Amino acid sequence: MSDNILIAEERDRVGKGTSRALRREGRTPAVIYGDKKEAISVSVETKELIKVINKGGFLSNTMTVQVGKTKHNVLPRDIQLHPVKDSPVHVDFLRVSAKSKIAVNVPVVFLNEGKCKGLVRGGVLNVVRHEVELMVPAAAIPENIEIDLSDFDIGDSLHISSFKLPEDVEPTITDRDFTVATIAAPSGGVGDSSSDEEGEEGAEGEE
Repeated sequence: MSDNILIAEERDRVGKGTSRALRREGRTPAVIYGDKKEAISVSVETKELIKVINKGGFLSNTMTVQVGKTKHNVLPRDIQLHPVKDSPVHVDFLRVSAKSKIAVNVPVVFLNEGKCKGLVRGGVLNVVRHEVELMVPAAAIPENIEIDLSDFDIGDSLHISSFKLPEDVEPTITDRDFTVATIAAPSGGVGDSSSDEEGEEGAEGEE
């Protein structure tokens, strides 16, 4: 769980005019909703928000938003960026509790590429999904899921069942064992060294 804390101010008025005024003051409009409680319109200091965003994993880590004396444990669910400046213009925060399970995109990490049988033979790692959407406990969101490539060869497919997922974590897609990556043959194909040697001997015999 992230230790990030943002101090927010509740806003009485909403609307485009109010939001523009807040942005001119260096603040970003936001809303806190969910957990069967009333939504709260707030604003946060844009500079502090950008610091948190730049740490990475903004949409996949829980954080604390403090409004007055009340602390809300939240997960950022959506961030709107300015089309030109690329600065945040609005953020949605979803309240979560320790018992909450939420859907998040978790990065996939491939280990031991240098020891992978297929890659050593000239194969290519074709990544179908760089991230996988998982249902996870809000209090224990994994930073990534890993898979050891050592025993995979050319032509092998790495399905979600090939990954050892943390406890109480499951993919949101449950109707099929979907592919995460494949070990594809190189464009020129993989040569068979024994066939090549036999060919060379045959050619010598003909001479």
